[in-house]
Amino acid sequence: MDKLLQLLVLAGIAVFLILKLRSVLGTREGFEKPPLPLDDARPQARRTLEVIEGGLDRDITDHAPEGSSAAKALAAMKKAEPSFQVGPFLQGARGAYEMILMAFEKGELDRIRPFLSDDVEASFAEVIGAREAEGLTVEANFIGLKEMALQDATFDSASGFGEITVRFVGEITSVVRNKAGDIVEGDPKTVKRQRDVWTFARKMGAEDPNWQLVATGD
Repeated sequence: MDKLLQLLVLAGIAVFLILKLRSVLGTREGFEKPPLPLDDARPQARRTLEVIEGGLDRDITDHAPEGSSAAKALAAMKKAEPSFQVGPFLQGARGAYEMILMAFEKGELDRIRPFLSDDVEASFAEVIGAREAEGLTVEANFIGLKEMALQDATFDSASGFGEITVRFVGEITSVVRNKAGDIVEGDPKTVKRQRDVWTFARKMGAEDPNWQLVATGD
């Protein structure tokens, strides 16, 4: 009985540690970025010190050329909201891209509505409505993200709104079926590249941490 009790206690500790680890690291799935070289894995305190002393902010210059209008806009965003970081924003944009793209392809607009501006929501709804009117359905699967880069950034000091434009190159499989279920476009076995340029916007310093998709292009 004592041995059984010990096993149950150890099992409980193991489950706690696993859940704790997942809450910090998240669940690993899909394509992952390769580990950073040791030279780039610098302590955050050192990077903060460089910024304080007037040096380069690597969180910005890793994604936008030093002195560029985009870099200056990102710096202004950080001044308006000191907790803002470009790297974590891009990680969030990576996840948002897959979520929004797949929801649009499948016509599931309700679950992404909070992340879309009124104009983008209206354009998405128009396309989805046209497909439904013709009796067409889309079956799509997200394979992975091949490329992602910050393309531009702007900041309006009067309104406090920041906008960040990101270029994505994703890989998906998709087919379009008619009412009878026949494929009228695409091939479920063919992986195609999806290129998009999306602009996200948010009022810096606002309590709501979510960025909204305000413009799409390619």
